[in-house]
Amino acid sequence: MSNNIKNTALFLPYQTRWLEDKSRIKIWEKSRRIGATYVQSYEDVYDALNLKIHNKPCDVWFSSANESAAIEYIKYCEFWAKMFNSAVKKHGKCVIDEKHSIKAFSLEFKNGARINALTSNPKQFRSKGGKVVLDEFAFHNNQDTLWTSAKPCITWGYPLRIISTHNGQNCLFYKFLKQIASDKLKWSHHRTPIFTAVNEGLVSKILGHDASKENCNEWLEQEKQNCADEITWAQEYCCIAVDEATAFITYEMINSIKEPDIIKPIDSLKGDLYLGMDIGRYHDFSVITILEQVKPINFLRHQIVLKAMKFREQKEILYKFLSKPNMRRACLDGTGLGSQLAEDAVLDFGISKVEKIIFSSKSKEDMAYKLYTTIQNRELLIDILTPDEEIEDYHSIKKFKTSSNNTRFDSDNSTDGHADRFWSLALANYASLNKKSYKKPVIYSAKPDFMSNFMN
Repeated sequence: MSNNIKNTALFLPYQTRWLEDKSRIKIWEKSRRIGATYVQSYEDVYDALNLKIHNKPCDVWFSSANESAAIEYIKYCEFWAKMFNSAVKKHGKCVIDEKHSIKAFSLEFKNGARINALTSNPKQFRSKGGKVVLDEFAFHNNQDTLWTSAKPCITWGYPLRIISTHNGQNCLFYKFLKQIASDKLKWSHHRTPIFTAVNEGLVSKILGHDASKENCNEWLEQEKQNCADEITWAQEYCCIAVDEATAFITYEMINSIKEPDIIKPIDSLKGDLYLGMDIGRYHDFSVITILEQVKPINFLRHQIVLKAMKFREQKEILYKFLSKPNMRRACLDGTGLGSQLAEDAVLDFGISKVEKIIFSSKSKEDMAYKLYTTIQNRELLIDILTPDEEIEDYHSIKKFKTSSNNTRFDSDNSTDGHADRFWSLALANYASLNKKSYKKPVIYSAKPDFMSNFMN
């Protein structure tokens, strides 16, 4: 029997790379439904029939997160056994440990080797020896206990395979990957996000014919839309472990406030307007967010990002918005670079309409929690077509505890700038919640040609 995978045309390149890697311990960080269990079952049948440790056939102990996955795996193994023309002596569900009433779906070959598909009970690995395969490891219950039970099974030189999609950062699978990245673990690491699988022929395999680039892009877009939320797409398909535990505004919260047709031209808005501006110049952006309030809901009607723009030009844009007759209140970042611009706006439009906000731990905490409550109560709506970079900016804020046990809100620096869109939105929301008496604004004459792109 030959293990010449390249000539079989059974596997895609990323599957072939996994098979050809003969490392004793391999870990596969992967997208869902790319054929990882399928190709792993091939390797396991081959090893059961060919691999000998200390002149004894190699048993395989496969652990899945649920019984249906174990059944699917065994069906794959039966398929490969037939392809190899290898007779199966026994198959089906059997008792492998009478003392603990542990059962497994099992295949026994004439050479004496067995493939056993278990569920995730850690006790199932006790007193066992052989090759270990931990499938969808990040989704097993009691991962630490499972690992403690399974790892000793390979002590006498047997192989170990760990295969999984991501399930957050607070799990042993993610910790293993971090240790590999820091060179603390010397395991062989394979990573196959959905884009790699598609580039290497997955869509053609699914469709049954050669897929064009357009076919592949359409398929990817459809899969992403069907995920319905960013967390599912990131973790199940893109090999990104999402740390929802520390995200202040979660993807779930953001997705709950999305509605169609929220973005509107400023000149068409008749309701009360509230503005927030986070001020930057070079690395950080200046961002202006405008909310229209139709009680009790704030609609995010307009947000503009001003990149590397001179303060004189930023001031013209800001003043044009502040001069709108239905602009009720604005909160401006008055920290550092924004100090002069915020002071000028207060002087020109009055303290009852414009408030200069100095960013401090206390003020940021107050604004962040107020925005959190507004989103949680669904009193803020954003457009369903809000760009990904804007969503990531809202999600990037983390809640930290300082060494002195104070609360700090800051960006994880995974986005451009430092969560400028988040703070601009928080400022606008703060303005809508802190209303004061309204005075007729000073009308500022801006250059119409320069402003026209920002008012539509």
